[in-house]
Amino acid sequence: MTRSMRTSVPGVPSAPSARSRLAAMAAEIGMRPLNNAVPMNPPGIWFARKLIATVMAAAGPPLRGTAVTQVRSGPVRGEWVRAPGVDFGKRAIYYIHGSGYVLCSARTHRGLASRLSKKTGLPVFLTDYRLAPEHRFPAAADDVEAGYRWLLDRGITPQDLVIVGDSAGGHLALDLLIENGRRARPQPAAVAMFSPLIDLTLALAAEQERHRRDPIISARAASRLPHAYTREAPADAPRLRLTVPPGTALPPMLLQTGSTEMLSADARYLHDMVRAAGGSCELEIWPGQVHVFQALPLLAPEADHALDRVADFLCTAMASPTTVSKKVS
Repeated sequence: MTRSMRTSVPGVPSAPSARSRLAAMAAEIGMRPLNNAVPMNPPGIWFARKLIATVMAAAGPPLRGTAVTQVRSGPVRGEWVRAPGVDFGKRAIYYIHGSGYVLCSARTHRGLASRLSKKTGLPVFLTDYRLAPEHRFPAAADDVEAGYRWLLDRGITPQDLVIVGDSAGGHLALDLLIENGRRARPQPAAVAMFSPLIDLTLALAAEQERHRRDPIISARAASRLPHAYTREAPADAPRLRLTVPPGTALPPMLLQTGSTEMLSADARYLHDMVRAAGGSCELEIWPGQVHVFQALPLLAPEADHALDRVADFLCTAMASPTTVSKKVS
């Protein structure tokens, strides 16, 4: 596949808005040098976590009137997020946040979850999995799996459950799907991913940066984040270097990524891997958009349109009687 494929998708703008272009320029001038320089020591990690929490809160705050319910149930930690007027019912969204396994939390993604809740009319369960370097592989994957089982145990059927993940949350979501297939467990009705990180070595991202520089961080600097999670595990561990086995039952997937970011390479790689395994996967590359722009509506007006497309995809999948692409024999 060439790097230019699928940049034009019906319904996706052909060019970025002026505000998005300005945001990308500002990020390259202000954020990229800072992100590249922050050390991966305790003070540096503390600063990076505070910085990203501040940016997320300023550029994508929760909707006014959003209801938040904390969850502490055995190994499951997280929170239910419901936009105004959204009640609990038989359907739900399971959200797996990104962070390079190090930086974010349920709280940082509360704003994005509230907008997903409003657009779908569904409650969103945000998992608050354990972060590295305090907790290393497979802590985050175990927590994500526990959250999925907990939702099913509460009476939500797989056909009424969809998953959304961003960045490292995409890696965790794919790992969950592969494990579900390996153990013959039911899959969710659909999965949407924003800027999924699939190659934890960032080699795909580094290759992408040879052609276009990411405005937020370099591949070399970004690779330090997942390494804090994986460094005691073999680089080729099956749950780190993910591969979809032939015959795996997969729900339909929608991938959205920005054209300016290095993880657009990971999104293309995942799209091709799922399609090669016989799965249904749509890829949208949004011109001029930065990493997980869907979480930054005050900087990127396109965020609202992108979430509309995700909401339509998820709700359509839940309304379909059969969504899984293959059955496990």
